Amino acid sequence: MLRAMRVKVRFEPSGREVRVLRGTTLLEAAHRAGLPIASACGAGGLCGRCGLEILEGADALGAESESEQRSKRRNRVDPAERLACRVILSADARVRASYW
Repeated sequence: MLRAMRVKVRFEPSGREVRVLRGTTLLEAAHRAGLPIASACGAGGLCGRCGLEILEGADALGAESESEQRSKRRNRVDPAERLACRVILSADARVRASYW
């Protein structure tokens, strides 16, 4: 039963994978995988530095909030990226950052 409560996240191009509990943020999952990810605002969704490209699983992650969209515009984050601190994992996903 515990396994069903977990989701798998694969980080490209590093190839690292981690299983985390559903409800974990993508930022927390990246830290759990031992990968560096910027977050100058302390995961408050303000700085826009934790933008990641969602390669697989985007449909199950929910839509962006208006505050995430505003932060991305204000910080010139690529509209195709999501802020890792705002993405709550509910299903398996594969993501990419150019610096991994």
